[in-house]
Amino acid sequence: MPKSPLSTAQAARAAIAAQLDAIRRDAGLTGHELAVRCGWHKSKASRIARAKTAPSDADIRVWCRVCGAEDQAADLIAASRTAESMYVHWRQIHRDGMRRVHEKTVPLYERTAHFRVYASNVMPGMLQTADYATGLLRSITGFQGTPDDVADAVQARLNRSRVVHEGNHRFGLLLEEAVLYYRVCDGPELAAQLRHLQEVMSRPNVSLGIIPFTARRTIWPLEAFYAFDDAQVAVETLTAEVNITAPGEVHTYLRAFAQLSRTAVYGAGARDCLTKALNCALA
Repeated sequence: MPKSPLSTAQAARAAIAAQLDAIRRDAGLTGHELAVRCGWHKSKASRIARAKTAPSDADIRVWCRVCGAEDQAADLIAASRTAESMYVHWRQIHRDGMRRVHEKTVPLYERTAHFRVYASNVMPGMLQTADYATGLLRSITGFQGTPDDVADAVQARLNRSRVVHEGNHRFGLLLEEAVLYYRVCDGPELAAQLRHLQEVMSRPNVSLGIIPFTARRTIWPLEAFYAFDDAQVAVETLTAEVNITAPGEVHTYLRAFAQLSRTAVYGAGARDCLTKALNCALA
């Protein structure tokens, strides 16, 4: 059973806090004494030790210095940066628009041999047509209030999606049937998107499964997630992207993907679902 997508990020932050607090105790300092020596408000050390406030690089350096543990600062800073990168708010990621984040993830897509994607809300990004992506990204930009670079972001998304057609990549794609009906663009554009799915599913490197409305569930509908080989899972929430690299949690998501796969239909069954959705989009 997958945990909350925040669990890995929270655990990593808590681990950093626990290490810092252990350094303080080993130095024989109270939290108040530490704060005074660091030149902080008396509550700051407590907030950091309880993982209520994420420490900056400078905070970690001064903490370690006053505790006589400067040799531990570099490793703690690296671990803290990793923890912070696990949970990143969309408003931060998209603060300059959405084009850059697509370009930034191209190397990850190019080095991934096996993609496993579970889509419960919208079409997987690497399968989106230009019109579908435009409708979706325009909605995201409007909701988040971030800079509008939709045209450039759509092109960057299409460029990144070349991995479906180029290189030695395999794709295991699972879509909840509802995704075929969600109108993130107008009917004709959605119909074109569905036709594109019909074309892509015939590729030898693509396995497309659709989980029917009526399927008996052993795994309930989850948040959308992208698994990159066995190394990383990106989970999409309303407010943030959570990047999971802890092997145990990655394994949990892959196990969920395997169970979801067993409830999906493939081949002719998937094509029947697409045909029904296409007829609805054109109605």
